[in-house]
Amino acid sequence: MTDLLTMKGINKSFSGVKVLEDVQFSLRQGEVHALMGENGAGKSTLMKILSGIYSKDAGSIQIHGKESVASSPKTAQALGVAIIHQELNMIPDLSIIENMFLGREFKWGRTGFVNWPRMRSEAKNYLQQLGMELNPDIRAGELSVGQQQMVEIAKALSMQAKILVLDEPTAALTKREIEKLFQLIANLKTQGVGMIYISHRMEEIFQISDRITVLRDGRYIGTRDTDVTTMDELVQMMVGREIKERFPKVEKEIGAECLRVEGLEQEGKLYDINLSVRAGEILGIAGLMGAGRSELAKALFGVGKYQGKIFVNGRAVSIKNPQEAIKAGLALITEDRKGEGLVSDLSVRENLALPNLRSLSRFGFISHRMEQKFVEDSIKKLNVKVHHPGQWVSSLSGGNQQKVVIGKWLATQPNVLILDEPTRGVDIGAKREIYDLMNQLVQKGVAIVMISSELPEVLGMSDRVLVMHEGRITGEFLRENATQETIMIAATGGKNHG
Repeated sequence: MTDLLTMKGINKSFSGVKVLEDVQFSLRQGEVHALMGENGAGKSTLMKILSGIYSKDAGSIQIHGKESVASSPKTAQALGVAIIHQELNMIPDLSIIENMFLGREFKWGRTGFVNWPRMRSEAKNYLQQLGMELNPDIRAGELSVGQQQMVEIAKALSMQAKILVLDEPTAALTKREIEKLFQLIANLKTQGVGMIYISHRMEEIFQISDRITVLRDGRYIGTRDTDVTTMDELVQMMVGREIKERFPKVEKEIGAECLRVEGLEQEGKLYDINLSVRAGEILGIAGLMGAGRSELAKALFGVGKYQGKIFVNGRAVSIKNPQEAIKAGLALITEDRKGEGLVSDLSVRENLALPNLRSLSRFGFISHRMEQKFVEDSIKKLNVKVHHPGQWVSSLSGGNQQKVVIGKWLATQPNVLILDEPTRGVDIGAKREIYDLMNQLVQKGVAIVMISSELPEVLGMSDRVLVMHEGRITGEFLRENATQETIMIAATGGKNHG
């Protein structure tokens, strides 16, 4: 196969700190080449150099065998490089047509007037190539995340992209949308498009990729053909050590009931929810996207009105807002860490301190000595990789951002910890650290409710599993009776109990 892309000896430093050193990467025509590594390994920096956002300090980049330097995203597009970002870049108030051709509109000759019929026809054509029968005039904000992603890919194809970078493309997709995306990737391969696939989901990597390249600490570790490597080998390459168990479970005593919910309902979202979780127990909640899992987590935390009864440590509580939830001993790690879990304009120190200001204050004034000790202890305990506590939280990797979110809520010393997608977009090493932290908490008697879209994670870490479908609980299983098949039956509406 012909090499579409060859990157050799790539170096990059920021303020004297080396983030890439002698990195190499290649991509063949009609290939899916996975790029893997822990958060902070240098994957994003390498792709930003390829797409013209950053300039390289040293090294060579060849596209179609010719030395090529993308000085801006626009020049990268002209070279046939397109990136589908994890956080999609569509403007919700503009139509599909306007998003697809923004900044490169077709005109009627030299008149300067936009040629809408031609753009509409082109948009329809590229959408149909992807099996999408969408009206190109509808607003992007009306589309699902999966549909928006397909439109972004259609936009890339309309720019004649031959090198397509897919960054965590399945993070927010339903199972059906993932199947559709994988079929699309297979079709693009037959057209000679080369794809760089970035994901922390190991099962996906082995399903979709032809080759895998691993970076660690900004250095090239190696490239393997997917069909001759193993998950254990890749993990060792990524973290520099062997991780014997992906999902470590510890022996602990299950104690008294910490949380009980009876007949909880939320109009149009939740129907007759009954559940309980005990001290030292991890209750996993599975289900497809839109099943109501995140809505349940938010209802328990006082976001939105609900009907029904909630008991904490055997006492009936009325939770009308997050402040009352915290007071009752609940903490919520939200699914959307950037939008809801962190204040991106604040530092690591300020984010960690935010929910704990009362305990860090004396006579209404924050004690800087107490705050400094609390922040330093939290960073050390959670192994947050940060240059200094005053660093902007937005500059951290995804895994380290998640640790900050977890750290700020752990300091409230909750009896019940609700984790909504705790390891989404987090590398294998950080995942293991989060699992170890969960084990430490349950050993201390904390009750954990864990919502996850990754069935291996649910099966590996839970003591019991509840399954939701369309706002209702449709299955309940003990750890030893739960399988992917029985969970999927319940997740699609079939009632079964283990």
